[in-house]
Amino acid sequence: MMSKNTDKKREQVQLFTMDDMVPKNHLLRDIDRAINFSFIYDMVIDKYSEDQGRPSIDPVMLIKIPLIQYLYGIKSMRQTITEIEVNVAYRWFLGLDMLDPVPHFSTFGKNYTRRFKDTSLFEQIFSRVLEECFRWDFVDPSIAFVDATHIKACANKGIGVNL
Repeated sequence: MMSKNTDKKREQVQLFTMDDMVPKNHLLRDIDRAINFSFIYDMVIDKYSEDQGRPSIDPVMLIKIPLIQYLYGIKSMRQTITEIEVNVAYRWFLGLDMLDPVPHFSTFGKNYTRRFKDTSLFEQIFSRVLEECFRWDFVDPSIAFVDATHIKACANKGIGVNL
């Protein structure tokens, strides 16, 4: 028997928790259980003012967003933000509910430039997260993938080379 009118449920109101919507065996749940990201607050405290400026985006979220990007092979920050807008598991991992606005894609770049430029802070945070991932066996060091794509260079712009 063919069903029709399946779009009638689009406006249905239901009560649920974000936690109910994320599968119990989801990778982001495992990472959230294993890694305590609160160490980031201590590492970045001198990059924020307590009484000046507007409220910032949570620095832990600023680290988790590129982590999502790398874990799921998303090619750009713009696409990562688009994926976060519609993915319940990503929102749950970032501590956002379904109505919370997702930061603009340029936010990561601006914060990286303003807060981490000329410091090793981002690398230190990333190294610590990576260490935790190794400790909890989220990373398999026995296999390495290397991109060896060859791209023809056009270094001399004076010569009109058409590729």
